[in-house]
Amino acid sequence: MKKFEEKTIHTEKIYEGKVINLQVDEVTLPNGKTSKRELIKHPGAVAIIPITKGNKIVFVEQYRKPLEKSLVEIPAGKLEPGEQPEVTAIRELEEETGYTTDADSLEFVASFYTSPGFADEIMHLYLTKDIVPLENKRSGDDDEFVELIELTLEEAKDYVNEQRIHDAKTNYAILYLEMLERM
Repeated sequence: MKKFEEKTIHTEKIYEGKVINLQVDEVTLPNGKTSKRELIKHPGAVAIIPITKGNKIVFVEQYRKPLEKSLVEIPAGKLEPGEQPEVTAIRELEEETGYTTDADSLEFVASFYTSPGFADEIMHLYLTKDIVPLENKRSGDDDEFVELIELTLEEAKDYVNEQRIHDAKTNYAILYLEMLERM
């Protein structure tokens, strides 16, 4: 038995969407009582830290409806069924930035859960320092509008302080780059 395991008694599927599914599980708690858990099921995602030859980080600015504001973020996107994270990383880099890289240039950084209190989404983070502009830019999602921003690490830290960069994956990426710089 897993420590503090909650056994599922019943699952009620509430919504099945393009990006997420929502369900409510009735569970037995470790003390024998029951409770309900609202869960988001997500296929997983990949984010990439792209660094230019001029040592700038490539970000995208996009509007985030749940927050009702624009954020500056590293490129990222949802894993497609059966897709390897490295493939997703390159696809998202190409679609969102117009840059590309090859799989041999990808450095795995970490995988982490984005919101384990209610979602099973796992984010895989990669770094590449070998990006080149695409000759023929790939089109992204029809409902995605982004603007490229290239920043030094110091400028990115300023964006964090101004809350223009305000999401977990991008903050993680900046902390990681700062750690590398100190080594």
